[in-house]
Amino acid sequence: MLTLGIETSCDETGIALYHGERGLLAHALHSQVAMHAEYGGVVPELASRDHIRRIVPLIRETVKMAACELSDVDAIAYTQGPGLAGALLVGASVAAALAYALNIPTLGVHHLEGHLLSPLLEENPPAFTFIALLVSGGHTQLMEVGGVGRYALLGETLDDAAGEAFDKTAKLLGLGYPGGPALSKLAEQGTPGRFKLPRPMINSGDLNFSFSGLKTAVLTLARKHAPDEASRADIARAFQEAIVEVLTVKALAAVQQTGHRRLVVAGGVGANRQLRAQLSGAAQRQGIDVYYPKLEFCTDNGAMIAFAGAQRLRHLNTQDRRFNVRARWELNQLEAV
Repeated sequence: MLTLGIETSCDETGIALYHGERGLLAHALHSQVAMHAEYGGVVPELASRDHIRRIVPLIRETVKMAACELSDVDAIAYTQGPGLAGALLVGASVAAALAYALNIPTLGVHHLEGHLLSPLLEENPPAFTFIALLVSGGHTQLMEVGGVGRYALLGETLDDAAGEAFDKTAKLLGLGYPGGPALSKLAEQGTPGRFKLPRPMINSGDLNFSFSGLKTAVLTLARKHAPDEASRADIARAFQEAIVEVLTVKALAAVQQTGHRRLVVAGGVGANRQLRAQLSGAAQRQGIDVYYPKLEFCTDNGAMIAFAGAQRLRHLNTQDRRFNVRARWELNQLEAV
């Protein structure tokens, strides 16, 4: 079965073609970062309008790269939520129209399920069951993943997600948009150990997170020290080290508490080089296998939606082409397949 995946949940238009036997055939992505940078953050109306401009050309490009025809597509998967309602509607409506024209089924996919399953696109995917650390701009969660749709929440952030903390701290340090990558790049120039920031909830005894207090600590440091480039880099370094240590300790604790030996890291923050290095090193010392998606599949993309949709469509027999979007959608509301 050949599945077309469409991702339009926020500020990236992603298209992909996934074949049940041959794997990922092609994918294309357009990022709106340059457009939103002028405003210091995502403008929902502009995001929706840009998806409209980009989605059809990207579908044509992906079909051409895969050396197939649109008529070869057997099913369409699109991001149904969560995300920006207007942006989601663009992908959902195009998916429904194409499905009607081609007389094929379509299926709405949960955006976070796409992230959770994205490491399964790799050559050596993890087997179920595994623990997943989902770290993105809007989510920081630890999940036990027993199969497609079989997700048990073990812990989550009580306030800001790790990605949000990166972005907000970057703004405090006068960095541009997107803040997370800019802060990580600046942190590489910082001096280790000059500043020490708290590790929130690292000894809480549970698997929950809290990152909002780190922003206050950063603000205190920034006001106390001259805002020169060296101090900003050292503060960025201390901030990143604090978050990475908390994520590492909590993720490995989840593995130990559940008795599993496989850990998956997914979401945009999963591309952070320091997180990958520290988590992989600590996991290796404890005999734990860690799996990451390719860097290009850490952020939003069509490949993860095509793959997640294909897994569900294998077990469904539907011609229902009605669609709706769900700007808010809890992962535990999904059914197992």
